Amino acid sequence: MLAARSNSHHPQDAPTSSEASVEFPEPVAPPEEVSEARTGRTNRLLWIAGAGISVRLLVIAAELTAVVLLGSAALFVDAMATLADVIASIGLIVAIKLAERPPDDDHPFGHGRYEPLAGLQLGTLITLGGGALFISQLISAAQPHQAKTYSIVLAIIPAAAAVLLEIACRWVHSYGRRESSSALIAEAYHYRVDAITSVLAAVGMLVAVLLPNLGHLTDHVFALLLAGIMTWLGIGACRENMHQLLDRTPDESAFERVRTAAARIDGVLDIEKIRIQQAGPDAHVDIDVEVDPQMTVDDAHRIAQFVRREIQSDWPFVREVVVHIEPYFADDH
Repeated sequence: MLAARSNSHHPQDAPTSSEASVEFPEPVAPPEEVSEARTGRTNRLLWIAGAGISVRLLVIAAELTAVVLLGSAALFVDAMATLADVIASIGLIVAIKLAERPPDDDHPFGHGRYEPLAGLQLGTLITLGGGALFISQLISAAQPHQAKTYSIVLAIIPAAAAVLLEIACRWVHSYGRRESSSALIAEAYHYRVDAITSVLAAVGMLVAVLLPNLGHLTDHVFALLLAGIMTWLGIGACRENMHQLLDRTPDESAFERVRTAAARIDGVLDIEKIRIQQAGPDAHVDIDVEVDPQMTVDDAHRIAQFVRREIQSDWPFVREVVVHIEPYFADDH
């Protein structure tokens, strides 16, 4: 538990026990910056997702051109994996817009679950796509084939794609750190995984060029490896999004952020319990704060209002805060 210190920071208009009012207290609205922060986050996510689609479409165009002109199973699988990422990014854009919608009568907790729901569906698509590619490449590798010569261009194209994707990874990661957005940071690592698969495709093509007698086998071995990675990533995406849909407890940093914000309010003597539910961009906080048991109901209610506002000001993506008032007794701790 965290007790508030006597020199705690508190809003200028926070209540004291001598300010009891006989009138019904008006709700304390969060500052305008909260709404602006939510809108700004949405716009940045949409812009970055759109830029990511452009980068990946460029990679797909180059790889499929090489597949048509020169032929390569590994390069084809890498292009299909990147195409799955484009579909995921489009789905993410749609989900971001839907999740932004405010609560209504039918959805009092908002629409934040659109994001993890879309992520679960896309993770399933990637898993099934990777499994299908793995099976098709396994069958293709076992069939008779004609020997062919592989061009060094087949290694250069995925190598260049890997460099481009790594640059995109670092760019998106810097935005994620700046905005304290776990979604952007996760997307950055997704770019890095794409870069790794492109490196594997380049290595496979280089081996096929250097060892032409083993070119067909090498090409399909690396294609199978890439399909396996695609399946593994899809399963991971499903698991992460299921955690949000099933209300898994968020990181301890989220609890510390809420606890610190609530403790800044004058009159909060201790914090008994915090529960946080996260879904997409939204978070919902349920917190028990302890106050002077001799305090009037009016003052206790006002403290609860200021606790809510302080939490939402510090963490703008908290959609709703439910504050439970408990009496504070020193010998109860």
